[in-house]
Amino acid sequence: MNSRSSILCRKLLVTAVLAGLAGPAAAQSVAAPADNATTQAGNTDQSRTETGDSNTQQLEGITVTGIRYSLAQSALIKRTSHGVVDGIVAEDIGKFPDSNLAESLQRISGVSIDRSAIGEGAKVTVRGIGPDYNLVLLNGRQMPATSIQATGPSGSRSFDFSNLSSSAISEVDVYKTGRADVPTGGLGATIDIRTAKPLDHPGQHGSFTATLIHDGSAQNLPDSMQGSEVTPQLAGIYSNTFADGKFGIAISASYSKRDAGYSQVGVTSGWHTFTGDQVGWGSIPLPGEPGSENITNRPGPDDVYSVPQNLDYSINRATRKRTNGQLTLQFAPNDSLVTTVDIMYAENKVQTLRNDLSVWFNFGPSNSAWTDGPAAGPDFYEEIIDAANSPADLAMAGGKFATKAELWSLGLNQKWAVTDRLNLEFDGHHSVSTDGSDSPYGSNATIGAAAFVRGNTKVDFSSAFPILSVQLPPGVDHVKPSDMLITGASFRNSYMRSEVNQARITGDFTFSDSSRLDFGIGATEVKNRSAYAYNQEDHWGGIAGTSPSDYPDSIWKSANMGDYFDQFSGANSPNFDDAFFVFNFEDLRNAAIDAWNGAGNPPFSFLAPTRFTYDSRVKERSNFAYLQWGKTWYWSMPLDVTLGVRYEKTDVTSRALVPIPEKIEWQSANEFNTVLGDRDFTQLSGSYNYLLPNLDLALHVTDEVIARASYSRTIGRPRWNQIQGGQSLAALLRVDGGTGSQGNPGLKPLVSDNFDLSLEWYYGPGSYVSLGYFRKNIDNYIGTTQINAKPFDLHTPVGGAYWNEALASGCGDADMVCIRDYIFAHHNGDPGVVQTGVDSTGHATGTITGQPGDPVASFRITTPVNQRSASLDGLEFAWQHVFGDSGFGIAANYTHVDSGLTYQNDVVDEQFALVGLSDSANLIPFYDKGPFQIRIAYNWRGEFLSSLFDGAGANPIYVESYGQIDFSASYQLSKQLSVQVQGINVTNRTQRMHSRNWN
Repeated sequence: MNSRSSILCRKLLVTAVLAGLAGPAAAQSVAAPADNATTQAGNTDQSRTETGDSNTQQLEGITVTGIRYSLAQSALIKRTSHGVVDGIVAEDIGKFPDSNLAESLQRISGVSIDRSAIGEGAKVTVRGIGPDYNLVLLNGRQMPATSIQATGPSGSRSFDFSNLSSSAISEVDVYKTGRADVPTGGLGATIDIRTAKPLDHPGQHGSFTATLIHDGSAQNLPDSMQGSEVTPQLAGIYSNTFADGKFGIAISASYSKRDAGYSQVGVTSGWHTFTGDQVGWGSIPLPGEPGSENITNRPGPDDVYSVPQNLDYSINRATRKRTNGQLTLQFAPNDSLVTTVDIMYAENKVQTLRNDLSVWFNFGPSNSAWTDGPAAGPDFYEEIIDAANSPADLAMAGGKFATKAELWSLGLNQKWAVTDRLNLEFDGHHSVSTDGSDSPYGSNATIGAAAFVRGNTKVDFSSAFPILSVQLPPGVDHVKPSDMLITGASFRNSYMRSEVNQARITGDFTFSDSSRLDFGIGATEVKNRSAYAYNQEDHWGGIAGTSPSDYPDSIWKSANMGDYFDQFSGANSPNFDDAFFVFNFEDLRNAAIDAWNGAGNPPFSFLAPTRFTYDSRVKERSNFAYLQWGKTWYWSMPLDVTLGVRYEKTDVTSRALVPIPEKIEWQSANEFNTVLGDRDFTQLSGSYNYLLPNLDLALHVTDEVIARASYSRTIGRPRWNQIQGGQSLAALLRVDGGTGSQGNPGLKPLVSDNFDLSLEWYYGPGSYVSLGYFRKNIDNYIGTTQINAKPFDLHTPVGGAYWNEALASGCGDADMVCIRDYIFAHHNGDPGVVQTGVDSTGHATGTITGQPGDPVASFRITTPVNQRSASLDGLEFAWQHVFGDSGFGIAANYTHVDSGLTYQNDVVDEQFALVGLSDSANLIPFYDKGPFQIRIAYNWRGEFLSSLFDGAGANPIYVESYGQIDFSASYQLSKQLSVQVQGINVTNRTQRMHSRNWN
């Protein structure tokens, strides 16, 4: 979602009917903890054993199924792992009314999600660390991650969970403390997604679900934009073993379609921010200046205030089609060898139709009223426009966006029990993720239209919903189709691809004294490509040579924007001028082509380009080795100790396609220009290496109480766009040089020293309470700086032979006109000097080009650098209770996170602050007995900073606190058939964002 200081309105109620069909199933028992509630250190993760059907658990003499089974398994993961680990298992995922895996993960304490525009979970934040710095694994293997935005590839490392269905996942473990045997990159946490293995579940098993999704939001749109109110979702899984358990196969597939509608309003182009005594484009008049009398409660000289660049309302219809598939083959010729091959594929297609109503402020004369400082926001802002003589545009754009995300992975795993004490394992995989356009129009296509009828334009920001009021010209009472013109078009093609190749050899050796050594070596290579290109024409006054008569009136369908924001009282305000036109994208595109060509304009395809003009390619190669030793001392209070160290060395090579500067031309008195040649790749490189230790202690105070202490060092790698290789120079220079920008492959990763303390009481089957404290001391936060460089050896005329000759003749150092006139008068026709004429003041015009022997120009290059350190700490509380055999139970958790690195709203300059930092909570009461299962899930996330930049510059974007209620209810009709009803966001909550001030 690219709206700034915005409101997103979703009418979302999804109900589902689910039928399940299960094949023959064996009995199951899950190993209970040992008598002293502990196992050998270093081997605790292997103590969880499962056989047979995953729908039943035998735990301490009590058999539980369904929801209670999943909660007991989650408690077992937490209890038997070394370090701080939380997890969810298949039954848990299957029973939550969740659209995808991210929404299942948010039930874990400390895990929060960012939602997409249609309300589905997408990105995951853990303990206040944002999505870029949480590593996602599939069966222990690093997964590639890609995503694109409206403007191009995101450059992010964050994994998009909306691409994955929850239906085929057997378990997800969230490692909140670092471990030597876990791949690096998870600064906040490492999330390991586990899929089912057929040899772990002998026999034949099958399940099929057919779901109907009813989404009323798809109808809350104009008739021409509405989608299907009811859409299908299908999922199936089948596994079987053969030849006395030597062979196994598991196959799963799922398909889901959803049509959803959503509405947005926001200052999408950002806020221009000033202190009260500043003057600049967009600032309000200083006290005593003309126009200052129109300001109410003007911000003081030390206050910070923000002026809106625009206001945009939009209505959107999104169609999401997600397909997942997985195949796993296993072969175990004897008890000591197991070979596993698994293939996973995921595809997620999203098509969006959009129509909007917007106004742009040009910062002319204005009226305004302001809240109190120190960070003031407008109660209202009104720009004065002469509607009779110079009306502005009332814009109504339309868009058609089509993207396709694909993820596939091929893995090979070989386990060999060499002896009773020694195990070896080889694992290799190749995985690719791509995001790109799914239409000849590109990933993001927009056609702009407008009626030039706008006079005084006022926005009331004092309530939750901003209210737009527009004065029309005298004699005009409404906007008509005959007023509409096309003002431009943009067709953008964006692409991002990430590839991971990984191989490792690992093993473990168990000693006779209740201790174990884990070891491993391996290599990981990650290749990332980010590219885009666009075709764009901007004609703010209308396409040259065209008029409203070139577009049939039948294209424009009248509508009222307030009809699609009826959850806000302001949408019904009599002051809201909300009339606008909806149009079909293809119809207007065809009319635009006819008008464009008919006016004799240069060729323009109204399609996206197929050749990328920006192309960044980064290769990261890491070699690693680790040792991890675990031992249990069986004292009166048994103590588990795990001590490990991981060595990681990473080399980065980064290339980018950029225009190569050829020369510097002096084209006017104060302007020098970099002349660009053909595009080519430039390359930069960097490297780093780290030792990453970890220490985990678990003291079993009693059979039921565990006290833990952990220390670990983890790293989070920079974003792809921060280490890109291209060096771009600004076209315009001055006498003292130019500016430019580049990535920095030499950036170090963020490094965190992590400390954890927790106390856990497992007081009953599936019941526990825990309280934990954590702290992260993080170094190498990334900011920007400027370095002086002389790239491409570009010679400048400044200080050259011609220049110095002019100075010797009597021209002053700063008299640029005199120097140019002298050079043209004495060297016209000499190398690099071309006079084209004389201007109206009698001075020579033309170009003077730097020559060999002239000085090499200096450029101030903006580049990312490691600059800051910060810390955060927090508390995690979790409680899970099953009320005996009543069927009732409850699960609840709360996480509080705090850091001194917060955004200062009353400071204008660029700042460091932790993005994603927020408190979170879950409350999940349930009933699970006999054929009935009912669960109500409330998930809440506190306000958090989501970005440090908006469309206008260095301004914060806060997502306000949000709570959502989901539910599921099912009834088991027979052993093989059940029906289920689910509801998502049943209270129709909306999402709101704001900048420095709530207004």
